[in-house]
Parts: sequence; structure tokens; C-alpha cells
Amino acid sequence: MTQAERFGFSIAATDGKARTGEISMPRGVIRTPAFMPVGTAATVKAMYPEQVKALGADIVLGNVYHLMLRPGAERVARLGGLHKLMNWPYPILTDSGGFQVMSLAQLRKLNEKGVTFRSHVDGSAHELTPERSIEIQGLLGSDIQMQLDECVKLPCSDAEAERAMELSLRWAERCRTAFGDQPGRAMFGIVQGGAVPALRERSAQALAAMELKGYAIGGLAVGEPQEVMLRMIEATEPHLPKDKPRYLMGVGTPDDIVESVRRGVDMFDCVMPTRAGRHGLAFSRFGKINLRNARHAEDPRPLDPGSSCPAARDYSRAYLHHLVKAGEILGMMLLTWVNLAYYQDLMAGLRAAIAAGRLDDFIAETKDGWARGDAAV
Repeated sequence: MTQAERFGFSIAATDGKARTGEISMPRGVIRTPAFMPVGTAATVKAMYPEQVKALGADIVLGNVYHLMLRPGAERVARLGGLHKLMNWPYPILTDSGGFQVMSLAQLRKLNEKGVTFRSHVDGSAHELTPERSIEIQGLLGSDIQMQLDECVKLPCSDAEAERAMELSLRWAERCRTAFGDQPGRAMFGIVQGGAVPALRERSAQALAAMELKGYAIGGLAVGEPQEVMLRMIEATEPHLPKDKPRYLMGVGTPDDIVESVRRGVDMFDCVMPTRAGRHGLAFSRFGKINLRNARHAEDPRPLDPGSSCPAARDYSRAYLHHLVKAGEILGMMLLTWVNLAYYQDLMAGLRAAIAAGRLDDFIAETKDGWARGDAAV
């Protein structure tokens, strides 16, 4: 087996706890820190796959819960796998479906074996076990597969956080066995433990002992204050292997990302840039710009004349405001494009700053831009 056929992770430079490097896989290299656009149902909403790649994305995310319900994992496999189906020949990460079962499914029941639930689409009954989650991810053909875990809502009691964390560890062992040895692919474990630092430490240590190919921090970005999230990262990071990638699931805002990179996180995903774009909110180096506001109705300026993204450079705020107010699909497409471009530019800036040893300066300059706003553009 050649090096190109293996899963590998290398760190090129560090700045404090922050790292920049590469995850190498048969379908391509993922530059870290990396933001993974969310392609929940085999599509990054309002974007063409080639647009997503051109913005700098090396990997996208798909969702087991949604794909198992529609179009179905076995059907995807018969059609040649998820990469072929969605015309994305590069790496794909699939989450295990556990979070969506807890948040979306109806009449769910959880026990040691797994979770049974009724689909939010048509009410049909399903069972998702650690083994079935890994089987589904194998049928989809994803490159990075996540263990099934239980994600509790915060705040919760310490006892509830501990129960879910211990169950998730037992499920991680079962997922590892089900995954087996798949050259070129990886299974990541997920650290749980609510908002209790000691539980996060125990979870991270137990998962590290399983010698997995990567590790995620789960159960955050569920409504808790940023300070709690950052404290949980700080409690977890020292107990994760230094030579394995670290993925903060479901995060987040640009500020969440830069502060998490500062604390040693390598990978992120979030629906925020795509969802915000569909609702008229743009992310930029001047902070957030709400195109629904009437002040944009006669503003001929582009969102950002210095952006790498044509949607931010070539269309006036007045036009974008009109599209948003009229509910036109083009408005959703353009603002999603703007937002994903900004996120990828931010990640490129973080990688360059870490390599140059000036991460703190880059973050300070970035936050200063957000604070100044767009009035002087």
C-alpha cells in the first residue's frame, strides 16, 4: 500500500497550541485548520459542488440520519456511493446520525443496544445501533466516519452527562470493532462529558487508549455560552493525542472558530454560513451584514470590493437586499456563496498566520475588522 492510499496526519507548524498541517487521504489532502461545508442530504444547499471546491473546501460533510431516511444508504451504494451520487470526488466526512436522532426524530427510545425512533419525514420506524451506523457510513462510502454517540442537551446534571459519556464510550468500542481495518479511511471517536471538565478528561483519555485515527469534541455548540465551550476544549485538548486530528463538531461562528483554533482544534463544520445565507445574513471581514435591513435598499456598494468571491464583489447591496426581500432563490445562492467564501478565506488566513508565527496578531486584526464594521467600505 502506497503512502497515497493511507490515512495520514502531519503538522507543518505550530503557534502556541494552534497547529497547521495536512490530513492525507486517497481522495485528497485536507489542509488544517479546515472548515467543512455541511452537505446534510448530499448537497451543500444553494451551491454547486464545483463552486464549493473552488472556494477552497477540501472536504464536505454528509449526515447519516438524513441519508438513511432519504434516499437510503443501500440505494446510495447501488448508485455507486455518495461521492459519485453528489459529484464530489474529494473526501467526505459523515456524522453518525446520533445528534439528529436526539433532536429531530419522533418517539425515540434509547438503550444500551442503540436508539429506536420514528422518522420525521414519514413516521417510519428505524433502529440505529453503533454497528448499523458504521454499516450505513460504509454503504455511503465516506472517507471519515464518526462513532455513534449520545449528545445530551446543555445544561444538564453531572449524573446525566456522566451516563451519556459512559454509554458513548461503550458505543465507541463497538463502532471500532464494526469499522475494523479500512485502509485509507478513518473512524473518529467523540469526546462527551457535558460541561464537566473531569468527565471530558476521562472521555478523552479512554478514547485515546483506543488508538483511533482522529478525535472529535462533541456535545458543544448546543446553546451553551462560548466561555463554557472554550473551557471544555481546554479541559479536553491536553488529553488527546498530539499526532491525531481534532474536530470540534458543529462549530460555529467565525469568533468560535478562531478561538478554538487558538486552543488546538484542527477541523470544524457548521450549518451557520449556509443557513444564514438563505436568510439574508452575510459574514464578512466587516462582521455580519443583514441584507434584510432597509438601509441597504439604495446602497450601490458591493458587500466587499476586496473579497475573493465574485458574489461579494460584483453585486450591489441594493440588489442583494431586493433579492432577499423578494424571496428570490438567487439571493440565497449569492449570499451562501459569500458566506462560504468568507469562511474558507478565514481558514486560509489562520493557516498562514500559524505558519508565520503570528496567530495572535491575525486574530486581533480580524476581530478589529469585525468591530469597526462596514461603514467605511
